[in-house]
Amino acid sequence: MTTTDNSNSIRAHLAARAVFPALIMVISLLLGNAAFAQVPPAQVIGPVPAAEHGDPGRNSQLNPNAIVVEGIDYIEEEYFIEGTANRYTTPELQTGEITDSGHAYKTRFIVRRPADASHFNGTLVVEWNNVTGSRDLDIDWWQSGTHLMREGYAFIAVSAQRVGVNHLREWSALRYGDLDVTHAGMVTDDALSYDIFSAVAKAVTRQGETLDADAPDVLSGLRPSMIIATGHSQSASRLGIYINNIHGLDPVYDGFMVHGGGGRIRDDQPVKIFRVMAETDMVSRAATPQPDSNHFRHWEVAGTSHVDVPFELEFAMMTALEEGRVLTDPQPRSPVCDRPTYSHVPFRHVMNAAFEHLRLWIAEDIPPPRAPAMLLAQSTAPVSFARDQNGNVLGGIRLAEHAVPTATNTGINSGESFCRLYGSHEPFTTDSLKTLYPTRQSYVDAVRQVVEQNVADGFLLPADAQETLLKAEHSTIGQW
Repeated sequence: MTTTDNSNSIRAHLAARAVFPALIMVISLLLGNAAFAQVPPAQVIGPVPAAEHGDPGRNSQLNPNAIVVEGIDYIEEEYFIEGTANRYTTPELQTGEITDSGHAYKTRFIVRRPADASHFNGTLVVEWNNVTGSRDLDIDWWQSGTHLMREGYAFIAVSAQRVGVNHLREWSALRYGDLDVTHAGMVTDDALSYDIFSAVAKAVTRQGETLDADAPDVLSGLRPSMIIATGHSQSASRLGIYINNIHGLDPVYDGFMVHGGGGRIRDDQPVKIFRVMAETDMVSRAATPQPDSNHFRHWEVAGTSHVDVPFELEFAMMTALEEGRVLTDPQPRSPVCDRPTYSHVPFRHVMNAAFEHLRLWIAEDIPPPRAPAMLLAQSTAPVSFARDQNGNVLGGIRLAEHAVPTATNTGINSGESFCRLYGSHEPFTTDSLKTLYPTRQSYVDAVRQVVEQNVADGFLLPADAQETLLKAEHSTIGQW
């Protein structure tokens, strides 16, 4: 099979703009508000006017988008949302129950949408912002934002938790001072976050629905046919609880992308769930794998780290933009860990493919391909991975940067602070590279073979395959 054949095949199945079957839309319209009786209604305010980034009075939006895709214009706006939320029980792998109601909250969400409505592909992705770093971070946007913009997704980032909202208030009392997700201190955990996350999705007018007369149109005329929830790491764990305990009470989302976290997830509900994990993420989970099913799919990407180079670059560009600066040459931070940090294997490429599979799975019930797990040298906790002579893990989804290695890339590290999440990258010596790839063509051919196989297997999209090939063709490997 040629690269062109692979590209045509993958485009036909993955990059097609999916639309819900008519029957699903009819059922949705017939159920109306009755299907969403559990989550109390909320009021949306906005878009909230914002000063330019770097405003000394800090009346600008925190978490600005720093991703630029040539030729594609996206509009970014911020909204506030306020209402009351329920609290719920969270029994293991069972739908919870409302314990009490009436807890007031006010928070914010960020909308990113195509400026050209004809570019919209009908899918909205809603991200549960991660707060591990003591502030809101829309990490899945950092990973796949270029792809989402390229393919015409709409996107919303939600500030659902206390740590993130508290940081907003501290950063700008002028703009965010009245935000609160604790019912004025009465709720001391993040119990309100689930209804907040539901309320934001419910504030969106879907395809076939009518916008309420007094409600802002948060997507400015765009009408999604499906809404996908996503979250990374700590947020993935929150999504796991949401799926297991809350989703069944009020099925707001059509699918879930659980990235880099979470325990066992229920797959007995009629909703599609995709979990994509880096090598780092499987250290504590590989001993008790969750099998694929009709509603659950699990992928592991060999050689990737929980926090990687793209994460670091996007974080640097975003924080600079918040200060009113634009970085032309962003660099990762340099933490002091036991091994050189940050895998260079592009996890985001697999995540991009997973988003396209999830859309197709929701719209047409075409399941994603199954993926091999990373191989274990010891399968009981604490697990250890099987590795080749260079220290690279065996098994899993093997991108060209891993299968045609020029370095040891792992998801493993140690040291202070968050070193365990940073993975490692240790380039091979020149002598080793000469032995592996005696000519430039031998290296490029090896990369091309892996790329074509990954596209054929459904783990890599054509655009990302082309990026990988171009990088190989312009490298100095083999030019001895």
